Amino acid sequence: MRHQIVSDDLRAPEMAEAVEKCVHCGFCLAACPTYNLLGEEMDSPRGRIYLMKNVLEENLPAVEAQPYIDRCLGCMACVPACPSGVEYGDLLVGYRALQEKERQRPPLDALTRKLICETLPYPRRFRLAALTGKLGQALLPALPDAFATMLSLLPDSLPPARPLPPVLPAQGERRGKVALLLGCAQQVLAPEISQAAAQVLARNGVEVHIPREQGCCGSILLHVGEEKRARDIARRNFDCIPEDVDAIITTAAGCGSGMKDYELLFKGQTDAARAAAFSKKVMDFSAYLAGIGLRAMTGFPGERRVVYQDACHLLHAQGCASEPRALLAGIPNLRMLEIADAGMCCGSAGTYNIDQPEIAAELARRKVKSILAVEPDLVVSGNIGCITQLRGELARQNQTLPIRHIAEVLREAAPN
Repeated sequence: MRHQIVSDDLRAPEMAEAVEKCVHCGFCLAACPTYNLLGEEMDSPRGRIYLMKNVLEENLPAVEAQPYIDRCLGCMACVPACPSGVEYGDLLVGYRALQEKERQRPPLDALTRKLICETLPYPRRFRLAALTGKLGQALLPALPDAFATMLSLLPDSLPPARPLPPVLPAQGERRGKVALLLGCAQQVLAPEISQAAAQVLARNGVEVHIPREQGCCGSILLHVGEEKRARDIARRNFDCIPEDVDAIITTAAGCGSGMKDYELLFKGQTDAARAAAFSKKVMDFSAYLAGIGLRAMTGFPGERRVVYQDACHLLHAQGCASEPRALLAGIPNLRMLEIADAGMCCGSAGTYNIDQPEIAAELARRKVKSILAVEPDLVVSGNIGCITQLRGELARQNQTLPIRHIAEVLREAAPN
């Protein structure tokens, strides 16, 4: 697509290239959750590219395009569907960061956003906020919609913290050395995921380093357009991760996807080379394990029917689809089931279920319907956001179907 985008923003060349490559063929439409749900051209990747192009060319006021851009999940389902190789994420993330600098938000919207940015990336703050929020759930009917949505997503109780040692030695012959990132919200909502991941890695001959000084990777801030803050908070991990590790392991799809984009996030910064080197070592837990191969597992005493739920930022953004399935398929007495529309987003998408609760809820309902149709005993995912989103929808439907992280399932299937 021809354009006249002129900008001194460091991301401008990547944004312009994404626009140039789009030929408006429409292959992205079938892959896009919001287009499937709303049926509106401007709520499709093709439509949004056209809108962002016109805003960047100063032919359209940003405020007119904003509702459609805000409704984009950022799930990246359009990227593998595109025959022209449009890097939609480069355009969307850069555009959101650019617009956020000038955007005037209503007071309540601005306050909600500030609460998200000041709590979610910081586990201690998030735990305190979550505990305080539970006290406010009795006031849900009287609260503004945005606050009520945030409080309704909180679990009934928070698990106790599960601190891990700085190093878990490899069991048996050492086959690798990694650093494990614990995540932010995950540390509060499901610390057992990191514990399971560390134990599974160690059992499979991997020396696991868990730096106490680690912090947020910045992905959640980048997702909402807070580019500078994302960089500032991400730098903390550059200093505390050992340089001699084979890989930097993440157990949250959104974190992995965000860190793989550090080269663009840190473009033009003095530490750009360091960020790029860090980014190249980032691997999802399942991808790393599939690469080195699992040691023998005992599996389950009887057949267990399992659906693996694809997290968008693993499937679409990182191209990680076969690896987790291969790990699960190797467990004795585990039977893999596939669902309809497996690549459709569940509606979690970072803070999307707070920003766009109605659309998020409908996407969750559709995903759960597809899951229940194959009658599994267990749902497995590789992302805390998806787990939280689907667990909430299952509860709303009075379903007791368990959903767990792949690390927990692999730990359970290992010999005692």
